[in-house]
Amino acid sequence: MSDLDLALSIALGVGLAAATGFRVFLPMLVVSAAAYTGYLPLSESFAWLGTPSALMMLGVAALVEILAYYIPGVDNLLDTLATPAAVVAGTLVSAAVITDLPPMLKWTTAIIAGGGVAGLTQGVTALLRAKSTVLTAGVGNPVIATAELGGSLLVSLLALAAPLAALLVVIVFLWLAMRLIRRIARSAGSSSTG
Repeated sequence: MSDLDLALSIALGVGLAAATGFRVFLPMLVVSAAAYTGYLPLSESFAWLGTPSALMMLGVAALVEILAYYIPGVDNLLDTLATPAAVVAGTLVSAAVITDLPPMLKWTTAIIAGGGVAGLTQGVTALLRAKSTVLTAGVGNPVIATAELGGSLLVSLLALAAPLAALLVVIVFLWLAMRLIRRIARSAGSSSTG
């Protein structure tokens, strides 16, 4: 495997992992469909993702997850459950697409980069939803759910088409998210002292 192929493989894994931070099952469904159609080669141990049964199972799971985020109260509960699930899904989807690496390096990369970026993305979206719930009494949460859905689909498809561009989008998103978190922390700190 060339250095460029390795970089693309890792960028693909990180991009897809970030997408699992927005929605856990949708990026896995995209990977399953891409593998099933022969567009995306997977690691041998993840060939099951490209089967019709995996495609159906992930399709149902993605649909249920998408719809559940539009139910008030359930969306906040799902954020609690989705955080560890996103880390696991981000790790798995990264490992599935990072091919031709020794197992130790592959899993280390998948856990740190894939699981880490998925957890960060999910944490940011959970924080935004919690703020929206407080500020809008949950009325603004469907807007966040729609943005997350769009982000998950966009980053998943972009990762398949242009992995380095998807990685750039993820980096910009995380940079903006960190700025937002700092701003929220500062405003919370100033309101508690005032």
